[in-house]
Amino acid sequence: MIDMKKTDSYHDILGDHVETDKHVLEGTRSAGGFRGDVAFVGQEAGDLDQGVCRMAEAVCAPKAIELKDVDGKLWLTLDRGRCIMCGLCEEAAPEVFKLQSKYAQPVRSKSELVVARLDDKTPGAPDHSREELGRRLSEKIAKVVGRSLAIREVDAGSCNGCEVEVAALNNAIYDIERFGVHFVASPRHADVLLVTGVGSRNMESALRRTYDAAPDPKVVVAVGACACTGGVFGDTYATSGGIGNIVPVDVCVPGCPPRPEALLYALLLAVDRIQ
Repeated sequence: MIDMKKTDSYHDILGDHVETDKHVLEGTRSAGGFRGDVAFVGQEAGDLDQGVCRMAEAVCAPKAIELKDVDGKLWLTLDRGRCIMCGLCEEAAPEVFKLQSKYAQPVRSKSELVVARLDDKTPGAPDHSREELGRRLSEKIAKVVGRSLAIREVDAGSCNGCEVEVAALNNAIYDIERFGVHFVASPRHADVLLVTGVGSRNMESALRRTYDAAPDPKVVVAVGACACTGGVFGDTYATSGGIGNIVPVDVCVPGCPPRPEALLYALLLAVDRIQ
């Protein structure tokens, strides 16, 4: 117990106050310093420095960057499903990579996560606030499902980073239930399975049973780099290289971990798959 009579002010207890940017609270942009999607810098052919690209390839722990020789030309690819947004590629090759503050956009198939520098047609994250995303999600749920959307979250071997972001959907800022979405305790009541983690060998059977227990039509959303591709762990004796090797995946959400806004957008794609 702190005796307030013996302190000069609340500052002695709470320390320096930093006002949160109102645009962050409104959800119109990410907080400063947020590590989001990695983008290519420049798209001109023939301007790649092989030494610099090899350096970026070498420092990428999850092997998301690959430099290939295709018909005598250097072809640089980035697997957003493996990328953990560490920023080491930008440090090694700032003329080739740029770390952005916006989240990587969820996609409907794993193949869409891999993009080439000279053919990067992957659209950036939608420029919508969480309120706009929530409103669109609520309207789509009412039109397609006709009731609340039920989600069962499954941890298939994660570090709990993605779980923190999933849990944030229910906090006072996002409050996802006001958009007609709620989490359920049983897969038998679920429309969507929100799966995190690498898909560890010890969780393979449990994940398959959970998938089988969910009624059709069901949608599986792979949340985070680990669930999409195995992330930094890849495919080993203890991991499956992503949950897609265990159950069918309908939506992939890149990121380590992905932001709650990315999860809202992923649910928009998930409801489309129900259609």
